[in-house]
Amino acid sequence: MGDYLISLIRTAVPAAVGLALAWLARETGIVLSDETSTELTLVVAGLAVGAYYAAVRALEQRWPWVGRLLGSRRQPTYVRPGEAVVVDE
Repeated sequence: MGDYLISLIRTAVPAAVGLALAWLARETGIVLSDETSTELTLVVAGLAVGAYYAAVRALEQRWPWVGRLLGSRRQPTYVRPGEAVVVDE
């Protein structure tokens, strides 16, 4: 699996977790009032996704298996164009 695809998966999974948390909040009766702006809803959702991603990445540094909570244990490798890629396996 290429690094590009891995990076997409590891970005999409936290977004899906945020969506699942929003659904769970609605199903349990945690609903924002009609006066609450869309911007506030987006900020809260964005913070939840960011917090999930940051927490999993921090835990992944100590326990690599936690990376599965981002959709893949394999971390993408970013290199500048023209640089050699070194693979540790």
